[in-house]
Amino acid sequence: MSLPENLAESTLEKTNARLTELFANRTGRMRASEIRELLKLLDQPNIISFAGGIPDPAYFPREAFAEAMTKALSEQAAAVALQYSTSEGYTPLRDWIVGYMARHGVTCTRDNILITAGSQQALDYLGKIFLNAGDTALVTWPTYMGALGAFNAYEPRYDRIDPQTNRPTEDVLAGAKAAGGEVKFAYLSTDFANPTGVTLTEDQRRTVLSRAEALGCAVIEDAAYQELRYRGEAIKPILALEIEEKGDIDACRTIYLGSFSKTLAPGLRVGWAVAAKPVISQMVLTKQAADLQTATINQIAVSEVANGVFEDHVAKLREVYGVRLDAMLAALERHMPEGVEWTKPDGGMFVWVTLPQGMDGAELLKEALKANVAFVPGGAFYADGSNRNTLRLNFSMSAAAKIEEGIARLGDVIRAQL
Repeated sequence: MSLPENLAESTLEKTNARLTELFANRTGRMRASEIRELLKLLDQPNIISFAGGIPDPAYFPREAFAEAMTKALSEQAAAVALQYSTSEGYTPLRDWIVGYMARHGVTCTRDNILITAGSQQALDYLGKIFLNAGDTALVTWPTYMGALGAFNAYEPRYDRIDPQTNRPTEDVLAGAKAAGGEVKFAYLSTDFANPTGVTLTEDQRRTVLSRAEALGCAVIEDAAYQELRYRGEAIKPILALEIEEKGDIDACRTIYLGSFSKTLAPGLRVGWAVAAKPVISQMVLTKQAADLQTATINQIAVSEVANGVFEDHVAKLREVYGVRLDAMLAALERHMPEGVEWTKPDGGMFVWVTLPQGMDGAELLKEALKANVAFVPGGAFYADGSNRNTLRLNFSMSAAAKIEEGIARLGDVIRAQL
């Protein structure tokens, strides 16, 4: 016998209210991703979206993955591909990463590598491993909002890491102590950062490392965009610079995070962490408690494709995305009104725009959507929600003609709000 409709609704409301009361305090710091919500706009054909931070699916190495999956599911191979595997990751893929890291100046062994479900999972693990409630996480201002989302659940206090300032170490330590915790790590993206597109020079990377030494904290180096360089010379990762100083990765405090999401395919969710063995061992324990392992068949497919076409495929991405970056920078020069500024990256997927003081990116988005153009408001990338007169533009998803049209529309919207 069913309950009367009004009584059923009342019971449902009470049950839901009670369940939410049982949630841990940390859930109050979890917020919906503005980017995830804005990605829904990509399904609307009339919207020119600069909102996503995603690769163009037209350039996925589909045939290489089809061949790799077919091979993985052959009668002999399927018993491995569809089975449980080790938490550390698929050995041939870890061995490929050893060679990849060596090409970037990082000497390591497979025991220094953990395969994760994208580098986003590694961020969550590192937050869980390092942060007690009230501990300080140093981040750039702005920073990747996904990192803030990963760390927020562990209730940190945020402070700023800026290699271009001379802020005393004692000031940073005092702030952490006053909040009842310690400085645990500095998180930053060194190449073509999300959201700004800015790249740290070698001197700035060395400064970050020396400050971390003085603070006694770890460094989390997010290298998701490292391969997407369209001009200029590559710069060694912070981990490579630290190995040069200390001679052994197991003596290093830097934790390097890599990902196949921006180069091969984000949907397979395959990334990796490279660090001293004690850090990797703790991350392995964390993974065993979380999801046991990253999907075996996905790792096998990525290993096959990486061994077969990685260099040629990335070269193609550089060619395509480099043209799109140039198109966006040229369109901004043509269409932005006076008082608007933007970064000029050498790679990656993003250009960061600063609007005149008093403007609000979130409010501007409401007007921009009326003109069928979308972007991500900048306030979400700041740990304190400040600097709302900013926005992030993505260029990897749009051809040059669409970029021109979209930036022209956006320029008109901004001009109308001045």
